[in-house]
This record gives sequence, C-alpha cells and structure tokens, in this order.
Amino acid sequence: MPTHRIHHRTVTVRGLDVYYREAGPADAPVLLLLHGFPSSSHMFRDLIPLLADSYRVIAPDHIGFGRSAAPDASAFRYTFDELAAVTEEFTQLLGLERYALYIQDYGAPIGLRLALARPDRVTAVVTQNGNAYEEGLGAEAWAPVLALIERRTPETEAPVREIYTPDGVKWQYLHGVPDPSLVSPDAYEHDAARLARPGQTAIQFDLISDYGSNFALYPAFHAYFRESRVPLLAVWGAHDEIFVPEGALAFRRDLPEAEIHLLPTGHFALETHADQIASLMRDFLTRRLP
Repeated sequence: MPTHRIHHRTVTVRGLDVYYREAGPADAPVLLLLHGFPSSSHMFRDLIPLLADSYRVIAPDHIGFGRSAAPDASAFRYTFDELAAVTEEFTQLLGLERYALYIQDYGAPIGLRLALARPDRVTAVVTQNGNAYEEGLGAEAWAPVLALIERRTPETEAPVREIYTPDGVKWQYLHGVPDPSLVSPDAYEHDAARLARPGQTAIQFDLISDYGSNFALYPAFHAYFRESRVPLLAVWGAHDEIFVPEGALAFRRDLPEAEIHLLPTGHFALETHADQIASLMRDFLTRRLP
C-alpha cells in the first residue's frame, strides 16, 4: 500500500475524542503538525502526501477545532495550557518519543509548550507563521485582541467578533495572496462552517482571551531556543498582516543558525506554496535532523 495514503483516526484523551490524520511508514522519523486558528488538520491536506514517503506524519485537530471534540466552554477550560496538555497526552498515547514540530498560528504556543516540558523529544522545529516574538505581532490586526486580553468586556469583544464571521475567516486566507484564485474556497468555507457550530463563540473567545499567557512565556521560549539550539526552519508568508515577517527574522536572535524563508503569500502559506514548503522541509530535515 502506498505510504502516502492518509488515515483518518480518533483516539480518546481525557474522555475527549481527538481526531488526527496520519500517513507514512510507522518506523520513519515523526513529523507532528499543529494547526492554527481557525483551521484544523485540514490545512495540511496538501502537505501530508508530499512528505509521507519519508516521514511518519501526524496532524491532530485541537480540542474545539475540526473533527475533535468541542465540549461546551463551561465543561472544558479553553486555554493554551490545556490544549498543550491534551496534545502531550495524545503524543504519549501514540508512543511518539521523538518528533519534529510543524507549528502555525495557535499551534506555535501549543507546540512550544511541549518543547519546554520535554525538550529531549523535539528533534527540530518548522514554523510557518507561528510566532514567538513581540515584533511578530501585526499592529493593526492585534490592536483589538490586545484590548480584549487586557480587559474582557462586551465592548472589547465586539470588534474581535468579526474574526469569527465568514468574511473574517475568508480575509485570513486571502490577505497578502497575490493571486487569490490559487486559494481553494473549500478551505475558508470549511473553517467558517466549523466556527458556526453552537458553542463556538464562547470557546473561541475563551481561547483568544488567554493568548496573553503566550506572551508571558516568550522569555522561556527564547531561553529554550538558546539552550537547546534546536534546528529551526521558518517558512513564512511574507505578506501576513497577523504574524508579520519580523517575527520570522527574530528567531535568529536566539538561534543564529535558523533557516528563514519569506514566501510571497499570506497567513496560510500552504494554500499557495505547499510544494515549495515541502521541498524546503525535506532539504532542511535531511541536513539537520540528528
């Protein structure tokens, strides 16, 4: 059976279903792909087949996203600490002792929490618009979110609510893309449909309100980079207005050997540059994996 066939599986973590996509040889080096907001493992649908001949590629949906469980916000604490804890238990259930991380958007603070807890397990980091530095925050995009983080009220929630509308999701996919016709409408329509499910507004407001906990961990992330010298590849949509390219370049402050590629696209770079990103990853991982 061709190793690039993608399996669609579910495991139970803390009584919650965690859906994931998996492809590749069981004994190959592991790539753990962690998606961002408002997507799911669906964002890796083009990348997985391009890597699965040489790697065991695993892409879970975070709790509250995609096809994983989305318990009511009153029944589950939607914080980045909790999502990271579920992801850590997920890796243990699958027996993932060593893995390279692919982190994007929300997947970055989740994955980097895993690295802080168990640095011995992380063989490399590929960050695709996955931020870890203050200068990576686009000023205009983040202004309403920062106000919400400082004080959550109906007034501060109102401008952030636009993010969760179909138009807000579509903007995240199309902004900064020179040729929007290259982006499949299936991607943003899929995410918008998931965000329209009952309970999602409360889930997403709880989570984005907790984003300040990630800023508090930035110094620890930077210390991890310096002390571990983990091989790091940044493949970044240079036109992203959410996590701007200064965030990619900042990795060299703590990891001088970081390899950084700014691609002429936006926040969801895989929608237009999956082939190029896969090629850059193959070259990087071949040279840098221990």
